[in-house]
Amino acid sequence: MERAIERARDAAAENEVPVGAVLVREGQMLAEGWNLTETHQDPTGHAEMVAIRLGSELAGSRRLANTTLYVTLEPCSMCAGAAVLARIPRIVFGAYDVKGGACGTLRNIAQDPRLNHRCDVTGGVLQEQCAKLLSEFFERLRKGDEARS
Repeated sequence: MERAIERARDAAAENEVPVGAVLVREGQMLAEGWNLTETHQDPTGHAEMVAIRLGSELAGSRRLANTTLYVTLEPCSMCAGAAVLARIPRIVFGAYDVKGGACGTLRNIAQDPRLNHRCDVTGGVLQEQCAKLLSEFFERLRKGDEARS
């Protein structure tokens, strides 16, 4: 999770929402990413999607067996759905997302028994650090907006 936090800091440095993700296979980092939605003007440019795409490319397979996805913010519906489709066995996240979390908070796509794959989910890992990155980022944005008013 600490490496995912480093990637979240990379996102913040690029004026992206500070979310980072790391995909680990059998104890080795396979891929990592951070939010790039603004940089690429791509609504699918979430940190998890970046890591999953790269991980699939590097693994040579759309199925990411024996992996764990570490992410600083609870995955949204799109990212949780991608994890299910990629057959990622485990998701570990930091901060809970009450407005969009799809790994148990708002909805639970990652563990929906109606789907053909479910992910084990662990939330709240280094939660305070992950949440602080987000709150500081949005506080800076609000202050910037106030200065322009």
